[in-house]
Amino acid sequence: MSMQTNQAAYRLPAPVAKAVSLLPAYPGSLLFVALLNLLVVRHLPRDSTEAMSGKIVRIKVTDAGAAFDFRWQGDGFVACAAASLPDLTIAASAHDFYLLSQRREDPDTLFFARRLAMDGDTDLGLLVKNSLDAIDAPLFSPDRLAPRAVWAALRDRVGQRYASRTARAGTAGDK
Repeated sequence: MSMQTNQAAYRLPAPVAKAVSLLPAYPGSLLFVALLNLLVVRHLPRDSTEAMSGKIVRIKVTDAGAAFDFRWQGDGFVACAAASLPDLTIAASAHDFYLLSQRREDPDTLFFARRLAMDGDTDLGLLVKNSLDAIDAPLFSPDRLAPRAVWAALRDRVGQRYASRTARAGTAGDK
């Protein structure tokens, strides 16, 4: 089977892609950011998040006609209204993003096969790639989206934010 035929077998069906492409971008970005914050944030090193601060990244799902704009702010990702010119755009099919999240495919392999594209700030693109490569486990695991796992992750995240704010307040009070 040729690469083109194989790739076509994993494309979203046209009616699904059409329906997704008609959805407004910002609510999709909110949902995407919620997943990023739930699944990825705890794995990112501080120096990476500091370098990403304020930079707008667009994830473009080519076969779905969808794009999600977001940036790093404070201690997590936040959704952005569609930026006219994001700092970095990463584009691939839904299936290729799934393969990347499962660690079944390497970003370099997809890039050189022209199935993954990055446009914009090259340094930011390498930072994102290297930060994700440093994470040992698959980023997306369906069992991590079970209600009990989601609530546990949210509870931990809220606890971390509270502890961080309490520590900052204590430090400010010491001065």
